[in-house]
Amino acid sequence: MTTTKAAQRQAQAREEYNAFLAVCPSRQLLDRISDKWVVLILCALGGDAAQRPDASDAPRAMRYSELARLLAGVSQKMLTQTLRSLERDGLLTRTVTPTVPVTVTYELTDLGLSLHRTTREIRYWAQAHMGEVLAHRDDYDAS
Repeated sequence: MTTTKAAQRQAQAREEYNAFLAVCPSRQLLDRISDKWVVLILCALGGDAAQRPDASDAPRAMRYSELARLLAGVSQKMLTQTLRSLERDGLLTRTVTPTVPVTVTYELTDLGLSLHRTTREIRYWAQAHMGEVLAHRDDYDAS
């Protein structure tokens, strides 16, 4: 009987959460996770700072300053806002260690790790196909 109730809840959730509807909260989540800084933060914390798909490391905790150095071009304000939103959504945890100065680290949760797998593939696709995209842009702009 429990399985039926769980299946019913899942079916109801699928009906309730439809990102094609403007009022759906899943649209807000989709908007957040499609942000470039979110993708890059998830990839960084997932251990994907390496350039090649076969060279990724295991997920690891990173300090704020490590993330800031790794994510070239991100402002302090944007990094802070993005990390807070990911923590609020349960995708990462923030750990404060009372040292002098205070040490703050970020680490993916199980939920964040599940999303990381998808964002890693998107990042790899973008890197692998950028040459083709640039060629198409040049062709389009020339016509």
